[in-house]
Amino acid sequence: MHCKPNNILPAVVHPTKCCVNNTFSNNIVPHIHPTHTTTVNHVNYEHQHFFPHTQSVENVVTNTQANMGSAPMAPMAPATPAMPTTGGTPFTATGQMFPAQTGMPGGFPFRKR
Repeated sequence: MHCKPNNILPAVVHPTKCCVNNTFSNNIVPHIHPTHTTTVNHVNYEHQHFFPHTQSVENVVTNTQANMGSAPMAPMAPATPAMPTTGGTPFTATGQMFPAQTGMPGGFPFRKR
């Protein structure tokens, strides 16, 4: 026997089934965060003030000239034994007369020691 071919009907089309095929790629994005360091060198000047001081001593020497005249004078008793007496009129080195001081023989400005 001989078979008859099957009767082929028109195709039934169903809605499209969606499938997703995911692919990935890695991309590098550089992010730059700059940092800056400043070194500050500080220089300080300390001003030190010094005040040197000197000291000196001055010795003053005077000279008197007495005109004794031609006649000797009578000796006078000294007010204190340590005081020399010469009599006459005392003068300074510049020729000026010393002022008379009471208690001093002949008006000489001798200092007591």
